[in-house]
Amino acid sequence: MGGHRHDGLAYELAPPAGEPRGGVVVLHGAGSCKENHRDFAAACAAAGLAAVVFDQRGHGESEGALDARAIEDVATMAALLPGDGPVFLRGSSMGGFLALAAAAHAGAAGVVAICPAGRDLLLGGLREGRLEFRADRAALEPLIAAQDLEAAARALGERLLLIHAEGDDRVPCAHSRSLHAAAPGSRLIAVPGGDHHSAQHDPALQAEAVRFLGGLTVPA
Repeated sequence: MGGHRHDGLAYELAPPAGEPRGGVVVLHGAGSCKENHRDFAAACAAAGLAAVVFDQRGHGESEGALDARAIEDVATMAALLPGDGPVFLRGSSMGGFLALAAAAHAGAAGVVAICPAGRDLLLGGLREGRLEFRADRAALEPLIAAQDLEAAARALGERLLLIHAEGDDRVPCAHSRSLHAAAPGSRLIAVPGGDHHSAQHDPALQAEAVRFLGGLTVPA
């Protein structure tokens, strides 16, 4: 995966060997970076799905601070995916929040949200200075506050897969259970034990996420 830059955003593309069946935008969590999710991008490419991993603003090699462009940036990355197949979003923690929040705007055909952060948790972290990234609070807080994740989950329905470690002490698994209850047809994989990061890189769970997204490339 070679490094690229677009509109101040640093990103890498992981194309499949042949024509992609679809594409996946991979969204990291607060304080993380694109390099931490190369493993999932590679798994997507091996299954025939193109993937793009990028540093959100305020993170890694991208310019500026995370601000009101956070949702638009997801759509910007989606537009860089090769091929004309369906677009999917996969995010963890804050990236899971953004994957749900940006699904409609990015025209996502499906979403995988791993231990997705809640609106109040993110707002509290911003206001208390607990989130380790550069943020334009005046612009970012209203954007986060305006998001209704339950409505976004409901709109996705069977096109939503939630994965959450029951031992997560940062984002309670109860949050994903609430989203699952609000979205008839959605799937929830509640993993015994673990922590906030364990479900992101578990090979079996990554394979399950890739299978879920690959299944959505087949016309009903």
